[in-house]
Amino acid sequence: MSRRLKWAWLAGGCLVVSCATASAADFEPRQGDVKALVDEVSARGVDRAWLEDAMQQAEYRQGVLDAMSGAAEYHMVWHEYRDIFLDAERIANGVRFIESHQDAFERVQREYGVPVEVVAAVLGVETRYGKVKGDHRVLDSLSTLAFHHESRGSFFRGELAAFLEIAYEQGVEPGALEGSYAGAMGYPQFIPTSYRAYAVDFNDDGARNLWTDPVDAIGSIGNYFAEHRWLAGGAIYQDARGPAKVPASIEFNQAQKPYASVADLRAAGIEPQGPVAEGTSVIPLALEQADGSIDYRLGLDNFYVITRYNHSYLYAMAVTELAEAIAEKRGEPDGWFEATAFEPEERP
Repeated sequence: MSRRLKWAWLAGGCLVVSCATASAADFEPRQGDVKALVDEVSARGVDRAWLEDAMQQAEYRQGVLDAMSGAAEYHMVWHEYRDIFLDAERIANGVRFIESHQDAFERVQREYGVPVEVVAAVLGVETRYGKVKGDHRVLDSLSTLAFHHESRGSFFRGELAAFLEIAYEQGVEPGALEGSYAGAMGYPQFIPTSYRAYAVDFNDDGARNLWTDPVDAIGSIGNYFAEHRWLAGGAIYQDARGPAKVPASIEFNQAQKPYASVADLRAAGIEPQGPVAEGTSVIPLALEQADGSIDYRLGLDNFYVITRYNHSYLYAMAVTELAEAIAEKRGEPDGWFEATAFEPEERP
């Protein structure tokens, strides 16, 4: 369902919303919020008339609000989520995508320290290597969320402002750009503030283009991880063994900086599979399998970095396992994402 948001300037400079087909429940007038957004973005150098025209094109999308509440990360357990992303076609296409952009992948690992398979896996999970980038107009999604999401409107208002700046600076029509229902864009599905902060011109053509340029996307993912303090050469997780019933004394599956001590885990019956210094902090993971059993793992600093891309342990584990599968298909040594022995590492 969509309805055109018709932003009209009245005498005296008041911006109001009129929508003949919208009920009062669907549209509470937000003229003050919209005017404030236009004022803010125009003050940063975006042409005011261009902004007004862009907002006149925005359409309310109830489906966007519905999709936000139904995201897979909120409703699935591990084996269900894994089955979405770990399939033979996605693994094989990951190998082919690396081969097609070998120079860019080798450079991203060299410059940012992020393994090529991890970068490829992010692209595989996000957009099937650029094949499925989303079919929602970004302008509609972000306008709907900015002015109608009950709890995160302020966050999406900032994303809408950043999106308008990007579209203006790059000379593209804002109504023509498509992405996810949450306003994520291009090959890597960056939200607009991430686009502004982390996108790089990796092919040196003078533009940061994540919509159609896979090389810029590859470099931008590497830069994103590096800026979030990826540890080059570091493992992502370590396997562990534990009881059939998940211990209630340990908080599992949190997308937070490593927070649980190995000593506390051992006291709860969870044993790392390899030597681990007692002072090491980890993210305890309890992954439910299809047969009801639990697979225990210990997320390390690099696991946490992946959750900065999407704040879900399910997402981070799917990226990790897809990266492992791609690496195996490429003939990489077994287990190179898993720690066999590690000491606490100090970040620079």
